Amino acid sequence: MERAEVIERLMDVLAETFDEDDIAYSDELTAADVPGWDSLSNIRLMVAVEQEFGRKLSIGEWQGLKKLGDLVALLTA
Repeated sequence: MERAEVIERLMDVLAETFDEDDIAYSDELTAADVPGWDSLSNIRLMVAVEQEFGRKLSIGEWQGLKKLGDLVALLTA
């Protein structure tokens, strides 16, 4: 899957998960940059990403993600 498609689909998931349509993509985006991104919403995001991309990610993979660009890289690998 192309990087641009992954980003587009991922941003749709973020918008739906956080009920926020104006989150701007950045490789450097972190949970601290998104209002309402706490531990509970992080779990909802994890489930939504796995469903959207049809891919189960390990706990280790999730824990290794520090910013949104890391997730994009993982999903495009």
